[in-house]
Parts: sequence; C-alpha cells; structure tokens
Amino acid sequence: MTHRADFDRDAAAGIIAGLAHLDGAMLPVLHALQERFGYIDEQVIPLVAEALNLSRAEVHGVVTFYHDFRRRPAGRHVLRICRAEACQSMGCEALVEHLAAEHGLSMGETTPDGKLTVQAVYCLGNCALSPAALLDEELVGRLDTTVLDGLVARAKGAVS
Repeated sequence: MTHRADFDRDAAAGIIAGLAHLDGAMLPVLHALQERFGYIDEQVIPLVAEALNLSRAEVHGVVTFYHDFRRRPAGRHVLRICRAEACQSMGCEALVEHLAAEHGLSMGETTPDGKLTVQAVYCLGNCALSPAALLDEELVGRLDTTVLDGLVARAKGAVS
C-alpha cells in the first residue's frame, strides 16, 4: 500500500542512503521512494544518480521505462485495467473507450479532484475471469461497463 506523503528531500536522501549499498540498488531505491511518497519526484533523480554512481539519464530511463513508477502523485484510488492479450480478447479495449467516453478518463490520467487515477497494466494473472481490473488492492474479474461504472463511482466516493 502506498504511503503517499508530501515529498521531503531529506527523507528521500535517507531512503537512498539506506539502500545504496545493495547490489543492483536502483530498483529497490525507486520502489522504496514510491512506497513512501506515492511517486518518483523529479528532484530525486539526481540524488539517486549520485548515490549509485550513475548518470541522471540512466535513472530517468528506468523511471520512465517501468509503468509502475509514477512521476506525479496518483489519485487517492488507483484503478488498473488489464490490457494484456486475454483481456483484449474479452473486450478490455471497449471498456477503456467507455471509461473515456462516460467518465472523461484516459489511461494514465487522474480525475481533477484527485480521487482516481487510471492506469493500464499488462496482466493481473486473472485471465480466466477476463477482462480484469484492480482497484487499489481489490482484484475484479469479468469486468463489464456496469461493474466498471461501479468501481469508478466507488473510487470517487459516490458509493461506499
């Protein structure tokens, strides 16, 4: 579960220093930073690069390559919609289109009120019940427009 705290440079430096000694420390450092702050702040890239004796470009490349690293704070809730092959064959793309048409949300966006971020994911391991989604830590299978609308409403606080 993401801790989501305001970015604090000193706290970030402490996290980096605590993990920099590990072999292949970049991913553990970035995961720990995201766990603490909910995203990877641009200010942390030079700190990670210096501590791990890497270029800023190398760190930036890793942050932008992996879809799980966010460069902006996520909404209070995160809805991940699977777009892997099994979910594609069962209609996930129509659900993505429905999300944009009915809720004004595209993949990677956060609602203006900051309550919901929508992200693409490429396999949740729920292929037998595809299309699948994950709302925060809740796995949902057999997703259709009615279920999707309910998840969005719940995340936005309309339904508890």
